[in-house]
Amino acid sequence: MSGRKSLFGVELDPLTMDETVERCLTAVREDRQLEIGVVNAAKLVNMRRDPRLAEAVAGCDLVVADGQAVVWAGRVLRARLPERVAGIDLFLRLLAEAESHSMSVYFLGAKEEVLEEMLLRVSDRFPGLKVAGSRNGYFDDSQQESIADDIARSGAHMLFLGMTSPKKEIFTAAYGARTGARVVHGVGGSFDILAGVTKRAPETWQRWGMEWLYRALQEPRRLGRRYLTTNAAFLLMTAREFFRPSPQAASANRSR
Repeated sequence: MSGRKSLFGVELDPLTMDETVERCLTAVREDRQLEIGVVNAAKLVNMRRDPRLAEAVAGCDLVVADGQAVVWAGRVLRARLPERVAGIDLFLRLLAEAESHSMSVYFLGAKEEVLEEMLLRVSDRFPGLKVAGSRNGYFDDSQQESIADDIARSGAHMLFLGMTSPKKEIFTAAYGARTGARVVHGVGGSFDILAGVTKRAPETWQRWGMEWLYRALQEPRRLGRRYLTTNAAFLLMTAREFFRPSPQAASANRSR
């Protein structure tokens, strides 16, 4: 897609939140599918280690910066992105737009009790929203095809995947088209946040790119080491890219 910015070899779309939402609504109106990929620092690190994840993200129609660190890295590396398009914020915007435009949605992911609580809270927040169907995220790979067929039969315009990486990306790459949903958006742990199971960082923490620390403080044993490791790897990736000679400079050095 023209106008994309290359960051660590990944092609990202330099879109604002409003532009991303409009792309999604246009896809539904024009009856064409739009698979959305969102990347943060941890995912960019993991994409270098997991070829299936990298391939799945690369196959998305839109790839936007979910993490503030990605926006900052883009500025440092001259791949400027206008703003962060957080997956959960995009999720909430699309739910509001779906409600006002009579577009139906399907929720796939989370534990059954979390999904049920989220559905209750979503119905309170968006009373006019048409929910075509839902299913928890605990299933074997052998069930993916039948689940995609169930989603297709529901007629949902938008599909939201509340699953972890790389499961949601791999499901989207393999079965996104089969679901028939016009917009497919992997929202990660957003179902847990909407259900009240986990808390989202305050806006100040988000602005300073410290959402990861807020999450780590909530679950230090599970997330602390993981975030420190991936953040250190991301800083190293950025530094290496910044100090890497340009192709022109490298070519000039070789010709001397």
